[in-house]
Amino acid sequence: MLALTAILLAATLLTAHAAPWFGTKSKAEKKQKVPGVEMAQTISMITGVAISPLLGVGAVGAWQYFEAKTPEQKAKLHWYANPAFWVPALVLVALCFIKDTFGTALPTALKKPLDVADTIENKISGLVATGAFVPLAVTLFQQGNPGDGASLASLGFAAIDFGWLYTALVIPLAMLAFFIVFLASNAINILILLSPFTIIDTALKGFRLALLASVAGTAWIDPWLGAAWALIIIAFAYCIAGWSFRLSHFGLVFIWDFVTGRCKRFVPHATENKLFLARKIEKAPARTYGRLTRDASGALVLRYRPWLVLPEKTQTLPAGRYLAGCGFLYSEVVRVEGGEAKTMLLLPPRYVGHEEQFAQVYGLAGTREVGLRAAWTWLKGTFRGRPAAVPA
Repeated sequence: MLALTAILLAATLLTAHAAPWFGTKSKAEKKQKVPGVEMAQTISMITGVAISPLLGVGAVGAWQYFEAKTPEQKAKLHWYANPAFWVPALVLVALCFIKDTFGTALPTALKKPLDVADTIENKISGLVATGAFVPLAVTLFQQGNPGDGASLASLGFAAIDFGWLYTALVIPLAMLAFFIVFLASNAINILILLSPFTIIDTALKGFRLALLASVAGTAWIDPWLGAAWALIIIAFAYCIAGWSFRLSHFGLVFIWDFVTGRCKRFVPHATENKLFLARKIEKAPARTYGRLTRDASGALVLRYRPWLVLPEKTQTLPAGRYLAGCGFLYSEVVRVEGGEAKTMLLLPPRYVGHEEQFAQVYGLAGTREVGLRAAWTWLKGTFRGRPAAVPA
């Protein structure tokens, strides 16, 4: 219940600091408005919503709905303030809260499918918020309200129409800031999904909740303090954007393969196959996604595009004896050297059951069991009195 209480507190703080930003302030508050305050509040709100998109958009929508006093005001509200959106959104968020709070008692095999559903929801809501919510939120600052000191006119631009420049620069920058913070937050979801231990899941979720509460809390205490903290979070998210993107794409591919049962209809390609690097090799970072091929000399080569769209690069894998590792949830390619096996490549779940075909395509030295599958084989052999030897 502690986690649930913390999340609800964060939601309350988020809506509390969002209220004055959305034009629901009293006349006294409007008179005291300082130029730029609404921009500071906008920065905090975008950062908070990026950390938890469905909660943030749903909470702001609910606040706007209840602050609209007349049918005419309610008719002018945007889509996210419609009860048809924010009621199901907050119900779904509440179900996720319950799952996070009481789900630690569930076995991992039962809890992980719920984490998969949570991750899918987070991705969808984040993409929707990036394209549909952030531009509307930032546009409201541009328009301002009569008497507000935070509008562009109050900053000395009344005589010149800067609307086109605002649209061309500020909205894309806001969307970019939202997206990189969302990538970092989504990376936490992927780590939760990949973690086999509930205690790690709880720690990661607690960290994300504390981060959300800190953004909402600092903005509630003081808009400028909140904006400064939000900018620090944005800067940190920018520094790890590459890592977050690779991890998010890694999780997306794995989730897609699991949900669609792709392994049942997949056949390895005869010359090149898509997979991930398991570790950094020279300038190619871990979880780089690309196509594995053999070059003219017979060396294993990974062809990849940074950020999936930039010009193609190649990375030659170190020479050695390679084996296809047969795992329970996903497979690997390991390099055996001096009796030590190092995981070099990670194969998406579609390859499960196709390891021998994969090994034949690339002329690997064979297959071996890895991870949970290897542990299960060893455990069965131990109980039978014939421990199975795991090849090196």
